[in-house]
Amino acid sequence: MKFGTKAIHAGQEPDPTTGAIMTPIYQTSTYWQKSPGDNKGFEYSRGTNPTRQALESCLAALENAKHGLAFSSGMGATDAVLKLLSPGDEVITGDDLYGGSYRIFTKVFANYGIKFHFVDMTKAENVKQHINSNTKLIWIETPTNPTMQIVDIKAVAGIAKERQVLLAVDNTFASPYLQNPIDLGADIVMHSVTKYLGGHSDVVMGALMVNDDDLYKRLWFIYNACGATPGPMDSFLVLRGLKTLHLRMKAHCENGRQIAEFLKTHPKVDKIYWPGFIDHPNHDIAKKQMRDFGGMISITLKGADLQETYRIASSFKVFSLAESLGGVESLINHPVSMTHGSIPKAEREKVGVTDNLLRLSVGVEDIEDLLEDIKQALS
Repeated sequence: MKFGTKAIHAGQEPDPTTGAIMTPIYQTSTYWQKSPGDNKGFEYSRGTNPTRQALESCLAALENAKHGLAFSSGMGATDAVLKLLSPGDEVITGDDLYGGSYRIFTKVFANYGIKFHFVDMTKAENVKQHINSNTKLIWIETPTNPTMQIVDIKAVAGIAKERQVLLAVDNTFASPYLQNPIDLGADIVMHSVTKYLGGHSDVVMGALMVNDDDLYKRLWFIYNACGATPGPMDSFLVLRGLKTLHLRMKAHCENGRQIAEFLKTHPKVDKIYWPGFIDHPNHDIAKKQMRDFGGMISITLKGADLQETYRIASSFKVFSLAESLGGVESLINHPVSMTHGSIPKAEREKVGVTDNLLRLSVGVEDIEDLLEDIKQALS
């Protein structure tokens, strides 16, 4: 089954009671049992709900995985992965990382005796150099947030397998339409479903997809026991959003390419980060492991201080100044003051997350309107 067909049909069957084509919203917290234990797989909606189950099956199919788990947020999904670890365990992760991931690593799980190494993951040998007998997890983003670094998933997966270390990949920026980490050797794929998978900026949700049955059971126990699971209405909204994922991603990529090419030669732009350019670091790897290069672009403004960057960020009319990404509408974000504010200044600046950096989530509006908006904001 091809991707677009899976996005519309995977995990979803007509309702056996009414024949409804769309998966019903099973707005119930509990389920009738004919006798104790005779629950047809549903007993309490924290653990299982038919609407969420349909969504999880669809998410798994899109990532070519056996199992999917939906969480109430991307951070809830990340939290569940980290709960696989024990005090004394170590994690290798990237030095360019979503601020929320950095925060939960350093401010929550570090307090429980888990050690995190933040390294340049654009070279796989850097990962190998930091592995020791305590390493239990490698966590990568690719493309990274916000400087669009590209990590070679297959190469890192080979290192992880050799050392029997779990590999988790945050696939949020690419979406399963552009990249499938499990096919490249990852053990766990994480998504902030809030972003491209939901696609309409009206749901907060996360997800994990895995192939290994035992790993799924361990994660399902955490999922059910700790309770960061989404309700049926949110699950329904994401199922609806997924039906147009392939169409939306094509438009995100087309608009992203045109805007990246326009910004690359703009006199007000100092640096541009977009993996589709031949001179982007690890472009060859991006070309190999991604089907296209997406709609996420970051730029630094030439000669702009913090106040001038604020002024420009606030001058857009079609792009909205807001956190998040991946919706049909275009957004502009100032990472230093918004999504990456929890990362210390010195750590941010090492990887180029400077005061004059802006991140664009290019939506699916008419390209002429987006280009005109950028022109007037940068004028």
